[in-house]
Amino acid sequence: MAGTERSPFLRGFGRQVRLFREQAGLTQAELGALVGYSADQVASVECGRRIPKPELVDKADEVLGAGGVLGAMKEELAHARYPAFFRDAARLEAVAVEVQVYDTHVVNGLLQTEDYARATFTMRRPHLDEEVIEQRVAARMERQAIFGTRPAPLLGFVIEESVLRRPFGGVQVLRGQLEQLLLVGEKRNVEIQVMPLSREDNAGIDGPFTLMTPRGSEQIAYLEGQGRSTLLTDREEVRAIAARYGIIRAQALTPRESSIFIEKLLGEL
Repeated sequence: MAGTERSPFLRGFGRQVRLFREQAGLTQAELGALVGYSADQVASVECGRRIPKPELVDKADEVLGAGGVLGAMKEELAHARYPAFFRDAARLEAVAVEVQVYDTHVVNGLLQTEDYARATFTMRRPHLDEEVIEQRVAARMERQAIFGTRPAPLLGFVIEESVLRRPFGGVQVLRGQLEQLLLVGEKRNVEIQVMPLSREDNAGIDGPFTLMTPRGSEQIAYLEGQGRSTLLTDREEVRAIAARYGIIRAQALTPRESSIFIEKLLGEL
């Protein structure tokens, strides 16, 4: 899973493309010329190694006369760019009216710059293929469309101070990331708080988590680690985590204090 993640869905989509291409009497090179891909890229799509962009899917559907069959798979293809363990959470996040996050290791994906995201994927062990890294980065950036959703969801983030001091990707990448936090924190529907290392009491000792409230549904808790994830829907379990988050927020710096703190960190770089 760490290298190419050739999912059954991607292989199935690739077979559909190959069948429509062969029915149209086109070679991989000829199809590539029509949609702006090389022959090798078309081959990668047909083998389920490459996830085509939405505009490519639409174009291929048109030139191959697929009648909308390929285009109907765009949404599922978009989710295929996420690691398998995150796909259900991504669907819930996209329709959430409230998201509350506690992060202890890296800046949350919703807040990451492209450079920071690429650095975190590049550091993974075992190493991810370059193509997978770019797919993951693109998918992570698209998740940030949530900031433009109307009505605007309520988004809260509590970030451990240690996260803001780790120069993943280098000092300039960290600088850009801290600047991004200040910009996003100015949005009316976003609150970013820092949990200082100096706190003697920290209710987040059990680790990171995310609370999401999908539109029209009850609150859900999402836990992730070591390539595994858990979605909690049991009311009592979710209630306990929500209560913990409330205490964490109270222990952290206020949003205004956090902005000042991040500005101070920027001045130290």
